Amino acid sequence: MNSHPVSPRTRRRAHTHTRARVALAAAVCLLTVAAPTAYATLAEDAPTGSVVAPARGTPYIETRLLFGTERPDGGPAVTDRQFTAFVDREITPGFPDGLTVREGRGQWRDASGTIEKERSYELILLYPVSAAVASDRKIEEIRGDYLKAFAQEAVARVDDRKRVDF
Repeated sequence: MNSHPVSPRTRRRAHTHTRARVALAAAVCLLTVAAPTAYATLAEDAPTGSVVAPARGTPYIETRLLFGTERPDGGPAVTDRQFTAFVDREITPGFPDGLTVREGRGQWRDASGTIEKERSYELILLYPVSAAVASDRKIEEIRGDYLKAFAQEAVARVDDRKRVDF
């Protein structure tokens, strides 16, 4: 027989201690399993010795320009013919090695707060990192020329580093 009487209060304390021990053990197990996974996730971009395929291509910059076609002043929208002529006259001479134009539909908030939905064009340019300074100057001229030629408020620009192999 037990020499110490067990009261309901003692049982609750023992039960609480058991719960705490189980919770602590579960937390330790979880940390043991999760910590290496979290560390691996944080180091995802770091080079590892287990990379099988070598990196292909040469370092390039990809610049995407987004051109709207609706005029904020209410004038007629930029037509396909007008945009193609703009590309031929203003873009191709500066980037004769190639470019891509995609048509799309987009929306944005104009200076007055109105959501504008419009037909749009995405221009994609690829150029070597070594040509970035000269290309940047040309791209900014293109943006400015489009703003003036078609009374636009903005031409969006997105730049990304890429590895390119032709």
